Amino acid sequence: MCRFGCIAKTASTLKIEMKRIPLPFSISSSSSLISATATPLLLNPRTPTPKQSLIPAFHNSIPIAMSWACKKCTFVNPPSQKSQCQICLSSSSSSSSSSPPPPPSSSSSSPPKWSCKACTFLNPFKNSACEVCATRCPILSLSNVHDLNDTLEDADNDASVGSVFLPLRHCKRKAICDDDSAETVPFRDVKTKASNDEFVPVEKNAASGKDSITLKILSYNVWFREDLELHKRMKAIGDLVQLHSPDFICFQEVTPNIFDIFKQSSWWNAYRCSVSSDKAYSRPYFCMLLSKLPVKSFSSKPFSNTIMGRELCIAEVEVVGGKSLVVATSHLESPCPAPPKWDQMYSKERVQQANEALSLLKNYPNVIFGGDMNWDDKLDGEYPLQNEWIDAWSELRPKEIGWTYDTKSNQMLSGNRTLQKRLDRFICRFQDLMITGIEMIGKDAIPGAIHTKEKKVRKEIKQLVLPVLPSDHYGLLLTISNK
Repeated sequence: MCRFGCIAKTASTLKIEMKRIPLPFSISSSSSLISATATPLLLNPRTPTPKQSLIPAFHNSIPIAMSWACKKCTFVNPPSQKSQCQICLSSSSSSSSSSPPPPPSSSSSSPPKWSCKACTFLNPFKNSACEVCATRCPILSLSNVHDLNDTLEDADNDASVGSVFLPLRHCKRKAICDDDSAETVPFRDVKTKASNDEFVPVEKNAASGKDSITLKILSYNVWFREDLELHKRMKAIGDLVQLHSPDFICFQEVTPNIFDIFKQSSWWNAYRCSVSSDKAYSRPYFCMLLSKLPVKSFSSKPFSNTIMGRELCIAEVEVVGGKSLVVATSHLESPCPAPPKWDQMYSKERVQQANEALSLLKNYPNVIFGGDMNWDDKLDGEYPLQNEWIDAWSELRPKEIGWTYDTKSNQMLSGNRTLQKRLDRFICRFQDLMITGIEMIGKDAIPGAIHTKEKKVRKEIKQLVLPVLPSDHYGLLLTISNK
């Protein structure tokens, strides 16, 4: 039976169950979905509870009497802990008990969960839609903790931790409803035809008589935080695209709303996109490839060990002289620490994904792999470069640190815990091409755009007025040419 049939059955059965248990929400007469009231109520302790709840894990979404969730670290404190959080010592007055948060992980390896706004069911972050009512996960649930630096401000934790980016999975709703036995196809191959007016930037080299090829590739984590000047930030990224006119673009953390903004931009029609509209609207956020050049194929391959839905996205094109070029991007597994141990760094998984990506790409003669690697040399070790692979930044700028996430230079992140990491990289392997330049872009504030942020200074809460930059990451612009 399809998922929606199951949902209807659950909702119908729920009405019978409500005769026995007073529920902390009401059911709309116009819909079979469950909608939460503004203030959650508690079950009457004298009311007998059925042995098995008809809503999976429903009891987990009801807070213990008088317990409260810390706004800073999300830890659910017991009733006896009234004045401050047990984990981060934040004041209880700044936290809210009006909506039940996900309970703390019982194990450091347990992934975090998000609470459905329609029915309050606690879903694993691998789900892009609610298991009970199929409501899509709102992006604000993903970006509720804006940055790990804020979360760890008072925690005794190593500074090597990157930003918090919560995981996602492919939506399997369509496949399940169309056919009970259907599965999401892990590898997608879309062929495209080149039109007559498409071209590769070519100049004749007077000395050698050969055609000279120069291409630019941009990699940018656009930051899925939608409540911070989203349109101004995406316009600023679009302005950078128009200024540098890259031939390929590798975007990470694109949300459906960001996808819509980009589609309406004047520069969009110059590119072919690896993500269809149907696929873009089925997930909270995703990676995306854009190409000005004729594309032989777009494909994607999920990593074998991912719990966050991370995948390798690949575009294969043909440049002048029949030379093949592959451009790939990814967003490797992210650190997602959570109480009580704060140790979910996923370093082992990230290293395996890096090796897996290079193994998948090694058979192509000319490859560029760029994206948000979430890489931390201190935590993860040296990037696992295999034979003939090079790190473009280290190759061309060996004396420069190259931090693409920097809470000191990026003033939008001021007030955060100090964090400076080269999370974003270009890893290349060439037979017929070579890297000729790499630079960091998106380091300037957007004129006239500001935001405010609370900062605790000596037990006093201060409002910081900060500039807005295109993203919390800087972008990388790579230039290559033929040998």
